[in-house]
Amino acid sequence: MKEIKRDLYLEKLINRQENGLIKIVTGIRRCGKSYLLDPIYKDYLLRNGVKEDHIIKIDLDERKNNKYLDPDVLDEYIRSLIKDNDMYYIILDEIQKVEDFESVLNGFLHIDNLDIYVTGSNSKFLSSDIKTEFRGRGDEIRVLPLAFSEFVSAYDGSVDEAWDEYKIYGGLPRVLSQRTNEQKSKYLKDLFERTYLSDIIERHNIQRVDVLDALVNILSSSIGSLTNPKKLSDTFISNSMKDVSINTITSYINDLLDSFLIEKAERYDVKGKQYISTPSKYYFSDIGLRNARLNFRQLEEDHIMENIIYNELIYRGYNVDVGVVEIRENDIRKQTEVDFVCNQADKRYYIQSALSLPTREKTLQEERPLMNINDNFKKIIVVKDKIRPWITEEGISVIGLQEFLLNKDSLLI
Repeated sequence: MKEIKRDLYLEKLINRQENGLIKIVTGIRRCGKSYLLDPIYKDYLLRNGVKEDHIIKIDLDERKNNKYLDPDVLDEYIRSLIKDNDMYYIILDEIQKVEDFESVLNGFLHIDNLDIYVTGSNSKFLSSDIKTEFRGRGDEIRVLPLAFSEFVSAYDGSVDEAWDEYKIYGGLPRVLSQRTNEQKSKYLKDLFERTYLSDIIERHNIQRVDVLDALVNILSSSIGSLTNPKKLSDTFISNSMKDVSINTITSYINDLLDSFLIEKAERYDVKGKQYISTPSKYYFSDIGLRNARLNFRQLEEDHIMENIIYNELIYRGYNVDVGVVEIRENDIRKQTEVDFVCNQADKRYYIQSALSLPTREKTLQEERPLMNINDNFKKIIVVKDKIRPWITEEGISVIGLQEFLLNKDSLLI
């Protein structure tokens, strides 16, 4: 397997180097957090003159390092390795396994020649209590499964072949090392059941595993569809599970969000400039996990494409909402939807996802919500087809999916 390029995250680490804060690398299990720190970041440090014995790496989920789960032992060991006044780089993998790790890390911040990097697999390790303990001294770097551009960088084949694989098996790095479709399928299914769901059940003491299973199935089947706990409750009732409360559904959704397994996109009233609290959309952080959960049965390319576009926008650092635009037809007010409203500082883009625009009528259908937004921010339709970027008669930009995913400046075209 070729080396996986994760240049965007490496740049984030470089920009935060020796900034006096604890660099906290978070993300779903098996998304490549450890690989990012070692070898990618470690190799960068070595290439730039850092001595090997000034990089201290401890994998806290390895049995041989169990003694360091005691915070006092970990603290004493790290301090014993500091022999001079040069900068030391501390990399602690799966730090949440250490009891009272907050006090250990905060203590390290008082040592001027320590630069600290930690990983954790769930956002509970960044709960409000822990943020209070850090008191502004933590700097989070969220790592996602491989974006398509990263996947292509390590894929042994054409871009078209890479897409055919990516849209089915997703971007967890180890998928690239599995040789057959059977191996890839088994890896993703086992990971979903034995790691992600087991983690959630154990961490949150889930009592109704049957409800959690059913909820995951419903969310997997309806990516990109508007829903809320009440709507989900009605679905449970229709399937003869009448004893499932809305509070339970809400709690379990929050547990899935907390694990980074799914992401939530809220609705935003573009004209009214306010959020609409319900319903919302849910997307999977890795499309391969979603497909594996459904036994690779529902491979509708339009929904998969929409999920992948959402993940790409998050990867690029945008805040992403679902846009709601009110239009008037025959004196009747209707709400139409813009797939994504993307914000980053003073930048904003409105994006529609469409498999193709085969006719003028289809083009107008996709354009209609965008044309009813009265501002000057760029409006874009991303289509599955391989096309040269072009502009519609109404001034809407149209770009092909591969161009969008592989060109980091594609939104500027």
